Amino acid sequence: MKDYITEERLTQFMESAFKEDVGEGDHSTLASVPSNQIGNAKLLIKEKGIIAGIEMAKHIFNFYDPTLEVNLLLKDGDAVTPGAIGLTVTGSARSILTTERLVLNCMQRMSGIATKTHHINELIKHTEAKLLDTRKTTPNFRMLEKWAVAIGGGQNHRYALYDMIMLKDNHIDFAGGIAEAIKATRSYLKANKLDLKIEIETRNLEEVKTVLAIGGVDIIMLDNMSPAIMKEAVLLIDNKYVTEASGGIDEFTIAAVAESGVDFISVGALTHQVQSLDISLKAV
Repeated sequence: MKDYITEERLTQFMESAFKEDVGEGDHSTLASVPSNQIGNAKLLIKEKGIIAGIEMAKHIFNFYDPTLEVNLLLKDGDAVTPGAIGLTVTGSARSILTTERLVLNCMQRMSGIATKTHHINELIKHTEAKLLDTRKTTPNFRMLEKWAVAIGGGQNHRYALYDMIMLKDNHIDFAGGIAEAIKATRSYLKANKLDLKIEIETRNLEEVKTVLAIGGVDIIMLDNMSPAIMKEAVLLIDNKYVTEASGGIDEFTIAAVAESGVDFISVGALTHQVQSLDISLKAV
């Protein structure tokens, strides 16, 4: 698992999710199913894609009821087709019914993200560029969405605001310019004894030249530039800094962007424009 997936975060997420969904009790299940009823269910894949969230499903089932027996038949990252069975779960029928929706909500969205990530990654595999996610994630669901990107073959960018400096256009404008933003950032890091990488956004070749003249950063973002301009920027940078392409990049434009020679390409659509994979849990 990734270092941002901790037992503490998993527990916090599941506690919050069950509080939201179950509240004082799953009255539909409590009213209709005997407390001693034992049940069996299978996770049925109904659509082609990349499965993600299998491990998370096991965490959810066993967090709610440690006596549930979960048998994983697939692993995260497996390619699936309709009719495949992802797992089986046996035990208290009440527990299976109460956990069903949280398991499916997580797995359907995670699998949709992994599927989209895999598809876009395939479009640039002929280049050296690496696919990155962004912070454009669902509030309180970021851990699972970034996990799904990794399962789909993408790479995770910074996890949150605290683990990297990213000076975007608004930071630069409020700071008074590129030079001022870089100088203030380096002073801040030194004063607070922080060792964080600095990435700065550039919007045109003149800004790239300004950053190159000033230095003091680790990554130069090429934002909303055409592939032709990006190629010029990559030549200017000449491997002195890591380069990242960003800004409205989709499956129709990403190949040309990758062919410009950039090191990384960040795509917000990996997490904010995704169709969930069709998955269901069926009683056996």
